[in-house]
Amino acid sequence: MEIEVYTLNAFAVDEGGGNPAGVVLNADPLSEADMQEIARIVGLSETAFLAKTAGADFKIRYFTPNSEVDLCGHATVAAFYLLWTQGKVGLGSYSLDTKAGILEVTLQENGEVFLTQALPRFFEHVDRNLIAGSLRIGTGELDEELPVQIVSTGLRDILVPIKSRRLLKRIAPDYARISEISRSHQVVGFHLFALDAAKGVQAECRNFAPLYDIPEESATGTSNGALACYLYKNGKLPDNLAEDLIFKQGYTMNRPSEIKAKLTVNANREIEKIQVGGTAANIELKKINI
Repeated sequence: MEIEVYTLNAFAVDEGGGNPAGVVLNADPLSEADMQEIARIVGLSETAFLAKTAGADFKIRYFTPNSEVDLCGHATVAAFYLLWTQGKVGLGSYSLDTKAGILEVTLQENGEVFLTQALPRFFEHVDRNLIAGSLRIGTGELDEELPVQIVSTGLRDILVPIKSRRLLKRIAPDYARISEISRSHQVVGFHLFALDAAKGVQAECRNFAPLYDIPEESATGTSNGALACYLYKNGKLPDNLAEDLIFKQGYTMNRPSEIKAKLTVNANREIEKIQVGGTAANIELKKINI
């Protein structure tokens, strides 16, 4: 069976940047085993499969090369940017049936795609010595003002505050230990960040998910959504900036990426909505046989 797979780079700053994702349209006839095999052959961090469903405008499933995940921000951006370029969706909002629940995707005039993520859930703090050891750094290189904590807006990640961009860039982690910790704490991976980013940027980030065969990822929508909520909860975002957040990622991989986030906060300073988005570039069509 021949399958058409589009590849494109979500959150790209330039043609060499972003996070590549695979997208399969009209995936209705495919079995779960088919999807997993296609994702393995495509070999990107995630491949998204779109299908029809009665309960939403689209159904979407996400597969890494070795397993299915409930949600993937950059693959969602890639999928809807592709649909927009093909004229299959217009401006406005669409409902998306995912394993993380029914979510909203909004398409804006400039082709930016924003995914509304699940409301944040804040879980336990994680031992700083354990995390520092897996990153091959001292605990003194972690920002002592912020916790190492598991946070989810659809996927559980360990958020790790690093003191500076300089320290962040030179980290060479122990991937085997990160996989062990990720498995034992039931998280996708580690999302590292430093707050001394360039002007107009909230944080510079790195993401490690070796448990899912992703040693490092150049742009991670779900993790940056969780990070936006975490920073707001910990008093690092003034209310007037919460709707216009920018996170940089992928620079250590020579794949510069920009992820945008918007928080909607009520009068009680409670987060009511979290959206993460951006555009995509470099659309290519591949045909594979399974």
